[in-house]
Amino acid sequence: MRAWRTLSLQARQMLAASLALVAFLGLTGLALDRAFVATAQNALRERLANLANSYIRDSELDRTRDFISPEIPPDSRLLTPRSGLYATVRGEGLRWESASSLGRSLPPVEFLKPGERRFEGPLRIVDASGMENSVYGYSIGVIWVPADDFPLTFSVFEDAQQIENQIRIYRAALWGNLLLAALLLTMVQLLVLRWSLLPLRNVERELGRVRQGESQRLSGRHPRELESITHAINALIESERTHLDRSRNTLSDLAHSLKTPLAVLRSRLDADASHAELRSEVAAQVQRMNEIVTYQLTRAARTGHALYSAPIEIEPRAEEIVAGLEKVYAGRGVFCEFDIDPAARFHGELGDLQELLGNLLENAFKWADKRVLLTVSVEPAPPERRAGVNFIVDDDGPGIPAERVDRLLQRGVRGDERVQGHGVGLAIVQDIVTAYLGELRVTRAPELGGARFSVRIPPAY
Repeated sequence: MRAWRTLSLQARQMLAASLALVAFLGLTGLALDRAFVATAQNALRERLANLANSYIRDSELDRTRDFISPEIPPDSRLLTPRSGLYATVRGEGLRWESASSLGRSLPPVEFLKPGERRFEGPLRIVDASGMENSVYGYSIGVIWVPADDFPLTFSVFEDAQQIENQIRIYRAALWGNLLLAALLLTMVQLLVLRWSLLPLRNVERELGRVRQGESQRLSGRHPRELESITHAINALIESERTHLDRSRNTLSDLAHSLKTPLAVLRSRLDADASHAELRSEVAAQVQRMNEIVTYQLTRAARTGHALYSAPIEIEPRAEEIVAGLEKVYAGRGVFCEFDIDPAARFHGELGDLQELLGNLLENAFKWADKRVLLTVSVEPAPPERRAGVNFIVDDDGPGIPAERVDRLLQRGVRGDERVQGHGVGLAIVQDIVTAYLGELRVTRAPELGGARFSVRIPPAY
C-alpha cells in the first residue's frame, strides 16, 4: 500500500491511462471480433442457402420417389469425396447423399416443415477413420408436388475449417494491429504526459535553485493552474526570508544596544571604583540591560506574522479593547461606536490584531472629544485567495495636518509632547501593516471631523 502511495504523478497518470487504454482496445477488439464472426457466419449462411436453392431447382423425383440429382451440381466440390462440401436429402423412406460425403458421417437431419429454414453450426462429425471434424449446415423443408406432395428436407453442409481459418487470420491481424496501436498510443501518451508535467518539473528545478541559493524566488512564468501554488511558495519564501532578516536585525540591535552598558561596567572596573559605587553602577546598568532585552524581545514578538493562520473574528476582540479603553477614559466621557461587517475576518496572528486595533483605538480615544467610530469591512478576493479586510478608525478630535502625517508615523515621535505616551504606537501599527503587505493612510474623518486612520490588509494566498 505504501508503494502505491509513493508513486510519482507521472507513474500514476501513466498507469491509469494505460489501464484505460488496455480496457478500451480490449473491448474494441472483442467487439470487432464478434462482428467479424457474425459477418462470416452470415456470409456462409447466404452461400449455403443459395447452394441449397439451386440444388432443389435442378433436382427431380421419379414416380418411385427416387431422388435424381442434377448431372452438373451447383458446386463441383459435391462430386469430390471429402471436399468439405456435402449435400443430403431426407424424406420418408428416402435418404440421399452427395458423392463428396463418401467416408463421412454427416450430422443427423431433423425433418423440417415445408418452408422452414435452419442454419446450424458448428456441428461435430466423425469420418470413417474416427477423426472428428466440424461443419456448418443449412436445411430447407419443401413439398415435392409432382410426387404426390412428398415432403423432403434438403441439407447442405460445409466444413467449418474454412471459416475458422478466416477467423483465425482475421484475429491474428486484428490483435496484432491493436497491439501495435497500443504501443504507438503508449509512446504518444508518454510524450504527452512528459509535456503536460513539464511545468511541475520546472517548478521543481526552480525550487532546487532556490535551495542552492542560485535564485531568490520562483519565476512567474507558469500555467494558470500552478499560479496559486507558485505564489504561495513565493510568499512562504519571502515570509521566511523576512523572518530571518528580522531575527538577524533584532540580534544585531540587541548586541549593539548592550555594548554601551557593558562598556560602562568595564570602565568602572578599570577605574578602581569603590565597592558601593561599583554596586550602584552594576545595579543601574543591569536594569538598563534588562529594559533593552525586554524591549527588543517585545519588538521581535509583535512584528511579522504567520503565512497561514486561522481566520480570527474581529468584533469580539474589538469589544474587549474598547471596554478597557472606555474605563480608562471614563472621566472624559469618550465612547466608541462599531460598524463591523459580521463576515470580516483577520487572517493572521491574534497578537497582531490586538496590537493593531489597540494602538489605533487608544490613539483615537486619546485625541477624541467625545466620539470614536470603528468601521471594519471585507475586501472581496478571488476564490483561490483569502479575503482582505479594511479597518477605519475615526475620531472627533482636532485631526492631524497632512504635512505632519509622515513624521507622526516615525518611531518615538508624539503628536503632542504634553500628552502622555512614548510615540511608538503608530510606528508599531505601521510595522504590522507592512508585515501584512498592507497600507496605512491618515486623513480627515468626513463625518466626525477629526483624524481618520485607514488600514487595508489585502487579499492573500
